[in-house]
Amino acid sequence: MQKPQILSTPAPAPAFDACHVGVVLRAVLFVQLVLGVGALFGPGGLADWMARLALLTGVALPATLAWLLTACAAGRALAGLPATLQYGAGVLLGALAGLGACALLALADPAMQLPPPWLAGAATGALLAALLVAALALRARARLPAATTARLTELQARIRPHFLFNTLNSAIALVRDEPARAEALLEDLSDLFRHALVEQGEAVTLHEEVELARKYLDIEQVRFGERMRVQWVLDERAGGARVPPLLLQPLVENAVKHGVEPSVRGTTKLRIATELRGGRVVLTITNTLPAGADATAQDSPRGHGIALANVRDRLRLLHDVDCDFRAGPQGGLYHVRIALPAA
Repeated sequence: MQKPQILSTPAPAPAFDACHVGVVLRAVLFVQLVLGVGALFGPGGLADWMARLALLTGVALPATLAWLLTACAAGRALAGLPATLQYGAGVLLGALAGLGACALLALADPAMQLPPPWLAGAATGALLAALLVAALALRARARLPAATTARLTELQARIRPHFLFNTLNSAIALVRDEPARAEALLEDLSDLFRHALVEQGEAVTLHEEVELARKYLDIEQVRFGERMRVQWVLDERAGGARVPPLLLQPLVENAVKHGVEPSVRGTTKLRIATELRGGRVVLTITNTLPAGADATAQDSPRGHGIALANVRDRLRLLHDVDCDFRAGPQGGLYHVRIALPAA
């Protein structure tokens, strides 16, 4: 049996990452806000301010986009450098972008009475880049505690007494009559432990998450039997999408805890579906709610479950505004819907 790797050396990661649509939008809005305030220092009224702002935008916007594109393209190459050098490279690129903006200003207004402010442009570009790098570095650093919290919570969930005892009792009950099923059950339990202990990095494929969720549901299927009916509707083309590790299994566990366990009569249906729609992957998890149950209870963690808010935050850290997360009751069912970029 493969031993779990408790400590591992993760692959080098950039200290800051500019390769997100949301990052680009916020950076452009930030620079535009600074330009708007700076344009207020000139003489004249509203019309003069708008003219100055239009001129500054025409030269600063291309420079800002060039900085973002260069920082994104050079991210992998810079990842192997110390963080200080990565920050320095970002600030240097900002100074070069500021010089580029001055060059565009000279081309846009060749009849300028004064020469382009090269030094001021480079200093402004370096300062704005330093602020952007600091914000992006804080955003990248936020991924580490989120991922660590998820792994620790998942490990606690896997070793909580009632889950472990129920699984072992199920295996004991199967040993005499169905030894093959008992062996498969214990192997699935071992895989869950191993997955919680191994360093996964910041992203895994949706296919890997589906396989982990299958193992968890296979264990619970032995326990609940006919009380739980699981339906998988999977699009193989969606399996390559990148998701945070330990994302799907806690969601299906949440459905079992709040949909199957409280239902002492009848059959609870659990449906997991993936679909590739254009350039996006849609993941849906649907479970029936027990009669008379408070549907809002599934929105909050109970026991050692991972809160839906944590799942949402980890998705946003990985995909920013490119992902969409929705969860809530509808017509006696509880729906979780995740839309994110395809691989």
